[in-house]
Amino acid sequence: MPLTFTLDPAVTPALRDGILGLWTDVSNAGGAVGFVAPVNREEVRPELVRHFVQMAEGRTRLLVGHDEDGEVAATAFVTHNTHRLMTHWVWLYTVMVHPRHQGKGYGRDLLAAAADAVRGMEGIEAIRLTCRGGLGLERFYASCGYKEVGRVPGAIRVAPDDDRDDVLMLLPLH
Repeated sequence: MPLTFTLDPAVTPALRDGILGLWTDVSNAGGAVGFVAPVNREEVRPELVRHFVQMAEGRTRLLVGHDEDGEVAATAFVTHNTHRLMTHWVWLYTVMVHPRHQGKGYGRDLLAAAADAVRGMEGIEAIRLTCRGGLGLERFYASCGYKEVGRVPGAIRVAPDDDRDDVLMLLPLH
C-alpha cells in the first residue's frame, strides 16, 4: 500500500514520538541521517527539537508519510534558504524511510512528494540536498532525477579512519 503524505502536519505527541522512533531506527539500521549507530531516542531528541524550532520559526517545513497503519514511515524536512541571493532554492534534509518499509519504492514516493510540495512554493526553482558518500545514496538520488553538482572528499567523519565524501545533489524543478 502507498504511503499517505502530509505537508506541515500538526506536531502532536504521536507525531513527535513517531519521528523520534523513525530517526532512531533509521540511524541504527545504518542510515546516513546525522548519527552513527548505535544511537537511542534521547540522543536523537535534541536534533528533532531543533527541527521543530525551525518549523515554528517558519524556516523549515515537514513532509511526513504514514503507512496503512497510521504509523510514521517516512519524513523529509524542507528548509528555506535565508541568503537573499539564494531564496530560489530549498534544502531537503533528514530524508528517511523506516527500514521495515525499504525496498517498497517509498523512498522514490517520498522524493516525488517532496518535489510536488516544493513546486507549490512560490519562487522555488530547485531542491538541494547532501548525502554521505560510500553508501550508494548518490546513485539512488540520481535515479530520482537529482544531479551530483559537488563533492567534498572526506568531509564526514563517521569513525576514526572512516571519512566519507559529502555529496551535493540538485533537482531543478522546471
